[in-house]
Amino acid sequence: MTAELEQAIVAKGDAIRDLKKLNDASKADEIKQAVQELLALKAQYKEATGNDYAAPAAKKEAKPKQPQQQQAPATGEKSKSQLKKEKKLAEAAAKKKEGKAGGAKQAKKAAKPSESARPAESAPLPSDADLLLRQAEFNHKIASQGNSDGQVVTPWDVEAENGVDYDKLIEQFGCSTIDQALVDRMEKLTGHKAHRYLRRGYFFSHRDLNVLLDAYEKGEKFYLYTGRGPSSGSLHMGHLIPFTFTAWLQKVFDVPLVIQLTDDEKFLFKDQTLEESRQMMWENAKDIIACGFDVKKTFIFADTDYIQHMYPQILKVQKCVTYNQVRGIFGFTGSDNIGKSAFPAVQAVPSFSETFPIPLKGLQGLRCLIPQAIDQDPYFRMTRDVAPRIGFLKPALIHSKFFPALQGSTTKMSASKTSTTIYISDSPDEIANKIKKYAFSGGGETKADHEKYGANLDVDIPYQYLSFMLEDDEELAHIAREYGSGRMMSGEVKQRLIDEMSTFATAMQQRRAAITDEEIAEFMRVRPLEF
Repeated sequence: MTAELEQAIVAKGDAIRDLKKLNDASKADEIKQAVQELLALKAQYKEATGNDYAAPAAKKEAKPKQPQQQQAPATGEKSKSQLKKEKKLAEAAAKKKEGKAGGAKQAKKAAKPSESARPAESAPLPSDADLLLRQAEFNHKIASQGNSDGQVVTPWDVEAENGVDYDKLIEQFGCSTIDQALVDRMEKLTGHKAHRYLRRGYFFSHRDLNVLLDAYEKGEKFYLYTGRGPSSGSLHMGHLIPFTFTAWLQKVFDVPLVIQLTDDEKFLFKDQTLEESRQMMWENAKDIIACGFDVKKTFIFADTDYIQHMYPQILKVQKCVTYNQVRGIFGFTGSDNIGKSAFPAVQAVPSFSETFPIPLKGLQGLRCLIPQAIDQDPYFRMTRDVAPRIGFLKPALIHSKFFPALQGSTTKMSASKTSTTIYISDSPDEIANKIKKYAFSGGGETKADHEKYGANLDVDIPYQYLSFMLEDDEELAHIAREYGSGRMMSGEVKQRLIDEMSTFATAMQQRRAAITDEEIAEFMRVRPLEF
């Protein structure tokens, strides 16, 4: 059985290589299907053997053996085996030292995003089928070999040894950069100054945003779609990035909005009951409403409540996506429950206006814009690939960077690490304690070093948080100038952040406390929205 699987894997790999050598665009679907079949064969091999499949090493020609002279080492001399051992130890020590030195140098001077890494304007964008294939190959590589550059970005995990390389994500995911011309165009169309997240590049990439703006300029309507998976009783600061930005988009474009609460997802993916998911969902709804959404233009729904309206569209998506494709895109294994493989279609269908016959007044073919963190992109690459095949428009996407963890920019803020996560329910004292205790500083180790070299703003978490939160561009530029030159101390920047976050959290808590159960019920009532 194992030998047959190995032969099948080798044959399938050879077939894929032969297809790729043809360099024929019409073979894209055939290549994609072959890759999925190869991944399935490798998964079968792992289930049968317990090990990942590894290609057999090329056979080396045997060297003729030289007759060895048995000669005892002279007194005081070291034997060949001793010398060999010492050489290996010395090489290992040298490598370790070199690695530490490289790491220290990297930390001292963090690389800035490369302008040259951005895709050329004239370069043709890959098709959605190509992107699915690319992601499937990438996910399989990560699962079988690990990520050589230390960066992993999936809907469930974000880890990057030297901070997330967003230029690399744009290249890997095949999306487009949001340039200044696109920001200027949004300002012109809305008559409003661009949101600070756009001005400062925190929403940095997109799919078909220019197409949606073309349609909007011609008088076509669109709607917004975003969501939340309830896994904690309170949102943290990172969760608020897409919601505060979406509230701004709703206001300046004057468009309807649907917000999906995936209580089913967290039941399937987390160790929590449906009852716990629904309780957290209700609490999260209060946090979301406190962001300032217009109740007349906003429909909030839980999957378990609205499923009867979504299910016809869910079935259409599920019929177009194979099990092997879902495993390839999302990295599911044979030990994952079947609900996980079925769920991506549930997150996909709010992208289609046909899913909301009452809230969106039965309008078919209404365009959709989805603000999201970049780690959610796999869901909507799949959605965009399926949409034309079932008669729907592809949704437009706009991606944000991650709100980094207090400990540093190697990962995003996570609700699973409560002691180092700042929640909007935290008191001013709790916020101050977490920032003072855990916030990674890019300032000098000593006052003398700091005054001489200044702070590294690329890795300094208090400065990074202020750049998300401060509305005043001039104040932020002043802090960057003074702190970066060493004239402002780390403690001053941390205190400014404590003041800003405490004020923001207190205001959110006050708005949240005023929200009644009746108000939540109105947001969640199935009704025609005003637009």
